[in-house]
Amino acid sequence: MVEIIRTNNETEEFNIQIAGFKSEIKNYKNLINELAKLNNGCIIQLMNAEGIAGRKHAANAAIHAIKSFSRNENIANSLGLEICVRTSGQRQISQALKMLGITSGNINVCAVAIDCDDNIMQTLTNMLGERDDAVLEPEDNKLKKLYNITEIEADTAGNISNLLIERTALLITET
Repeated sequence: MVEIIRTNNETEEFNIQIAGFKSEIKNYKNLINELAKLNNGCIIQLMNAEGIAGRKHAANAAIHAIKSFSRNENIANSLGLEICVRTSGQRQISQALKMLGITSGNINVCAVAIDCDDNIMQTLTNMLGERDDAVLEPEDNKLKKLYNITEIEADTAGNISNLLIERTALLITET
């Protein structure tokens, strides 16, 4: 999807791609090194899909991360890490990584790619394994536990996805 985002009174276009993968990561550090070789000016952020409340949640966090850099209100030093922080809905980088970081082993992965080639998801499929966007679908019980969500909060927001998107937006107002 191409998102047209207004940043600092300028309109910019960003190509945001999001996909889910069922992965068996044998060596996390090797994977990160391989991703770094792909760079070509694009941003790739991998997150544990267990903490993703749908494609809209990840896309919203990516948009907020991009805007945070344009306003000089970013929490992290890199856009990829900022996406992770914004997705987690809180300001602590260490907590965001604890909640959404990936590790070696069997894991469902959410990949967010910003301004990458159109074939990046095929490249990631070759690296990560089976593409399965179903892993991005919210699992309410897991999300409630991970994000300490009460029934009242979930009901008030309408659903957990809306609540987590709201938490991402609230980071803008926190100082």
